[in-house]
Amino acid sequence: MIGCPKCSEVGSIMKAGYVRNKQRYVCKDCNYFFTLSDPGQVLPRKKSRRHQTTIIDIAKAIGVSNSTVSRALHGHADISPETRQAVLDMAAQLDYQPNQLAYNLVKSRTNTIGMIVPEFTNSFFPNVIIGAHEVLTEAGYNLTIMQSNESYAVEVSNTKAMLANRIDGLLISLTQETNNYDHLKVFEKRGIPLVLFNRVCDHVEAPKVVVNDFDASFSAVEHLILNGYERIAHLGGPLNLRVSRERLRGYRAAMEKYGKNIEENMIIQGMFSQQKARIYGKYLLDLENRPDAIFAVNDSAAIEIMLMALEKGIKIPDQLGVVGFSDNPESAYIGPGLTTIRQPTAEIGKTTAKWILQLVESEEEVKLPNETVLKTELVVRGSSKRNPS
Repeated sequence: MIGCPKCSEVGSIMKAGYVRNKQRYVCKDCNYFFTLSDPGQVLPRKKSRRHQTTIIDIAKAIGVSNSTVSRALHGHADISPETRQAVLDMAAQLDYQPNQLAYNLVKSRTNTIGMIVPEFTNSFFPNVIIGAHEVLTEAGYNLTIMQSNESYAVEVSNTKAMLANRIDGLLISLTQETNNYDHLKVFEKRGIPLVLFNRVCDHVEAPKVVVNDFDASFSAVEHLILNGYERIAHLGGPLNLRVSRERLRGYRAAMEKYGKNIEENMIIQGMFSQQKARIYGKYLLDLENRPDAIFAVNDSAAIEIMLMALEKGIKIPDQLGVVGFSDNPESAYIGPGLTTIRQPTAEIGKTTAKWILQLVESEEEVKLPNETVLKTELVVRGSSKRNPS
């Protein structure tokens, strides 16, 4: 069987007379005329490229112009109902799928919002993502998610990838290493809306969605004091993050209010990893005059403290009170149950999504609150109930 040298189609070849005593052929698909150097030559069929139906195919099939098909598909009022229906019927018959990416690029929009989170190891960020996704999909937007893995370098790389993919707006929570914000200022220069949440900074002009970290930490430490604990330590996060500074500030304020002695060697600021929490927790529990309570920056650190206390034979809550932050699912099940601060994770996601939609969709400058502060809740369980006053 002869194949066309131009389009590689087989089965569409017809004889078309003779040229210099050689049989001439024509391809019905591409209207290409050719002869064979060897009368017995058979051209192998190349793998044909997948053809996706276009408006040109629809136009040819029903005998109208390409522009008519385009206007009909986009609901223009100047197209008659009969023509529009004919176009829609043929589009369905040919399994036409619109090239949404090309259409959005023409409109300078991709209907895609980017989201960068530091990690997925805890339930906090996945729950925030669920809240944001619900709002964005309802509004007709896609959500592209990237993880920075607590690395500043990866975070910078992620923002570059988001820019390359022409997102309409970005939601971001910073890594524990981030202390330079030039990669975020690029979005401001390009006019791409940006909303920060949870781990935010004051060096970028963008709306921020946070929880009342100071008030939450104050209530956590106050709860420990009212349950009879005296020497309360604080296992905090890196101080380059505002969330860590606010939780430390709440701890100090509660201790000062109730006249408790603040021992600086019982305040440790470090990374959020469980490995670091175990190292710092071991230091606190090995002190000769160890603390009788620990307020941890998150539940992962608090649970590590409880597990180490169990290994050392330290009884919770009688000999050691523990309070965490976030209310991860496992906090309710580790014995005797971890007292913690519950954050409105889904609401954080929904609020950030609503703010970014307002910024993206408004044709005029939008004045949003510089900062939205959401309330938290102290969830009391067995790890801190000793001698209620």
